[in-house]
Amino acid sequence: MHIYAIGDLHLSGQPPVKPMELFGEQWRGHWEKITANWQEQVKTEDAVLLCGDLSWAINLRDAAGDLERIAALPGRKVLLRGNHDYWWSSLAKMQSLYGGRFDFLQNTCIDLGGAWVGGTRGWLLPSAEGFTEEDAKIYAREGIRLELSLAAAKRRGEQPLIAALHYPPLYDENDENIFTQLLEKYGVACCIFGHIHSGGTCSAFQGERRGIVYKLVSCDTMDFKLYRVL
Repeated sequence: MHIYAIGDLHLSGQPPVKPMELFGEQWRGHWEKITANWQEQVKTEDAVLLCGDLSWAINLRDAAGDLERIAALPGRKVLLRGNHDYWWSSLAKMQSLYGGRFDFLQNTCIDLGGAWVGGTRGWLLPSAEGFTEEDAKIYAREGIRLELSLAAAKRRGEQPLIAALHYPPLYDENDENIFTQLLEKYGVACCIFGHIHSGGTCSAFQGERRGIVYKLVSCDTMDFKLYRVL
C-alpha cells in the first residue's frame, strides 16, 4: 500500500465553468494530466490525500459532478478543506452523501493502514504581511483543531504520522509558530500542504526541518503529478 498526495485541483464542472488556463497555459487540460498520472500510479489498496481547493462550487449540490470525478479514480481518498472549498458542508451531511467514497479529515485522524493522517485547513501565519486580529483568532482555532487531530492519532497507535494542511505551516525555515510546534510535539514524519501555486513556491518552506519533511503538493507545482508521501 502506498500513500500519495495532491492539492488544489480547482475543478469547476465538465466542461469547466472556470477554465484554469485563465491562470496560465500550463493549466490547459490539467485534469486530464492529473487523471492520467493518477491511474498510472494508484492502485485500489493505495490512499490519496487531497489537500483542499478541490472544486470552485459554492454548495455541495453544485460540487457533485467534481466529487464524482474524483471518486471514480482508484484508491482511497482523504479530503481536506481548502480556503476555496465553499461547498464544504457539515461532516454529517457529507458523510451521508459520500461516506462510502471519501474520508473527510476534520477534527479527527484517519488510519490508512500503516500510517495515521491528521490535519486541518490551517491559516495565515503571524509572520505574514498584513496579519490581523481576526487572522489571529482563526490561526489559534486552527491550531486547536490540529492538536485535536494529532493527539487522537497518538492515542491510537505508534505507526508513522502524516500531517495534512491546506495552508503552508512554514514560510521561513527559522520561523516558529503553533503549527510547527505541534508537528514537532507529536512526532510527525511528513507534513504536506497546498495553497501556494507555481508563481509563489518561494514563499513556503520545503525540505527537512528538525526531522520533519515539509512538502508542497499543489498540483501545478508538481507538473500535475501525485506526490508519493511514504
